[in-house]
Amino acid sequence: MTIDEIRDNFALLDDWDDRYRYVIELGRMLDPMPEAEHSQANKVQGCASQVWLSRRVDRDSAGEPLLKYLGDSDAHIVRGLIAILLTLYSGRTPQEILATDALAVFDEFGFRDHLTPQRSNGLRAMVERIRSDAREALAAAS
Repeated sequence: MTIDEIRDNFALLDDWDDRYRYVIELGRMLDPMPEAEHSQANKVQGCASQVWLSRRVDRDSAGEPLLKYLGDSDAHIVRGLIAILLTLYSGRTPQEILATDALAVFDEFGFRDHLTPQRSNGLRAMVERIRSDAREALAAAS
C-alpha cells in the first residue's frame, strides 16, 4: 500500500470512529515482528505504549543504503500509526527519509486534533527515531 492509497481511503471516511477502525486495520496488516526483535534496543523511548522499531539496512542497485523497518506495539491504534509511518519511510534512502515530513502527513490526516498528548509525543518519538537512523546511515556512508 502507498501513502497516496492511505490518503485516498482516509478522505472517504468522514467519521473519526471509521477512521480509527481503518487505522487499526492498517496495523493488522503490518508484517509480523519476530519475538527476538522485541528487544530493549528496538524499544522506542517516549511512547506511552510499548513500541518497537527494528531497522535493517539494505542497498539499492546503485549501492545507496535503504532503511527497512519492522514495527510493533501492544496498542492497536499505535500499530496503525506505525503502519502509516512505515509506508512513508521503510525501504527509503536516508535522504528520502530526511526530506519527508511525516508529522505534516499526520496533520493532513487530522491526527493533531484526534490523538491524545501521550500518543502525539509517542508519534514524534517514532519519527525522531527513524530520522536519527537516517542521519546515522548518511554519516556511515560518507
